[in-house]
Amino acid sequence: MKRIEDQSIGGERPLFHLQNAEVRRVIFPDGESLLKEGRDLKLDQVLFKYKYPLWNDENVTVTGSLFEEMGRSGIWYTNNITIKDTTLQAPKLFRRSKGIKLTNVHFAHVEETMWTCEDIELTNVQVNGDYFGMNSKHIVADHLDLVGNYAFDGAEDVLVTNSRLMSKDCFWNTKRVTVKDSILSGEYLAWHSENLTLINCVIESE
Repeated sequence: MKRIEDQSIGGERPLFHLQNAEVRRVIFPDGESLLKEGRDLKLDQVLFKYKYPLWNDENVTVTGSLFEEMGRSGIWYTNNITIKDTTLQAPKLFRRSKGIKLTNVHFAHVEETMWTCEDIELTNVQVNGDYFGMNSKHIVADHLDLVGNYAFDGAEDVLVTNSRLMSKDCFWNTKRVTVKDSILSGEYLAWHSENLTLINCVIESE
């Protein structure tokens, strides 16, 4: 496995099509599409400071890292990505991606994030911002702490447990959503939805 460690790497597509590699303690200060079309990557303690870092990638693991605000539109068309112990400040992360597993992750500005994605697992995830999870499918969330409006609009096949959702107009236009052992607060819950099940929940809504 190739190793790239202790560097600052900038420029346009500096590690394009990188495969079977470990990237540790690396700063990407500028440049677009930093790791586009990569395969089998392990990223640890990496700082992404500019946009489009992980597009069209396969089999990626990210741990202990940071996506700063300009690292926007960061993870699109990417399949099988696991992120742990990481802070995501950038908006518009995750678009048209599959096989997403997030554990101990904080989204600081989640606007337009996780749109049209599939097969998502969220564990101990904090979300701040509007329009999270729009038109996504097959979502399992445990200990999700979400503050932001219009969450999961158009989502399908969703299971949420042990969570806190403060979200106006949450679960609009959804199909097959189950929420267990959770608290939901926000106006106009689940308009135009089908097959919404609430089990042992505390609900404040109009």
